[in-house]
Amino acid sequence: MSVKTAKIKTALILCAGLGKRLNPLTLTTPKPLLELKNVTILEKNINLIKKLGIKKIFINTFYLKEHFLNYLKIKNLEIDIHIVEDGKNILDTGGGILNMINYSNDNDFIIFNPDTVWSNDYQNEIFEMEKIYFSNKLKNIMLLVNKKLSFDDNLKGDFNLINNLVSKSGSKDFIYTGCQILNRNIFKYQKIKKFSILNLWNKLIDQNKLHGFESKKNFYHLTNLKTFNKLKDL
Repeated sequence: MSVKTAKIKTALILCAGLGKRLNPLTLTTPKPLLELKNVTILEKNINLIKKLGIKKIFINTFYLKEHFLNYLKIKNLEIDIHIVEDGKNILDTGGGILNMINYSNDNDFIIFNPDTVWSNDYQNEIFEMEKIYFSNKLKNIMLLVNKKLSFDDNLKGDFNLINNLVSKSGSKDFIYTGCQILNRNIFKYQKIKKFSILNLWNKLIDQNKLHGFESKKNFYHLTNLKTFNKLKDL
């Protein structure tokens, strides 16, 4: 029996953030390298990516960037990983993604925020999301979850999701999980500079072209220090 693998071959992980909401822990350790049960948040994410059959990972860095280089030297994570630095100035989510894309010849990328505690339980949902993306010839799709499934019940919904179309109207019961698939043409008119991916999402929402897929998994997110300490006790 063949093992199911993703069509997408390259994943991007956003690791350049300052992690201020988890101070003082993140004064000396970047947020993706914090540990839950002796496993870093980053490694949990990489384990899922490997489970998906993805072959290559780009990680962007800025804050405490040398920690990532040292970590990857020590750990044998058994996948092709490339570090891409934001440069002299942090590029935010949109700029960071575009900068990493420019190091690849691929057209489609799966992108993760390591603020979420990723597990292999997401594998089938991501396969289903990818299937919708390719079968409908989409340029974007994001994994959303109902706020009722959030471990941190203080998180508010930002989006509405009806028939795989994302909007900001209605009850806004959905939270972005931190996983999305994007085609490089989404950035066709963008230059590498500091900008948020929210800017692109808002433009796509205005055009009724932002797509979503609903996750049914419990959502664990490193919102702040209080939440992180609760997660350690699970």
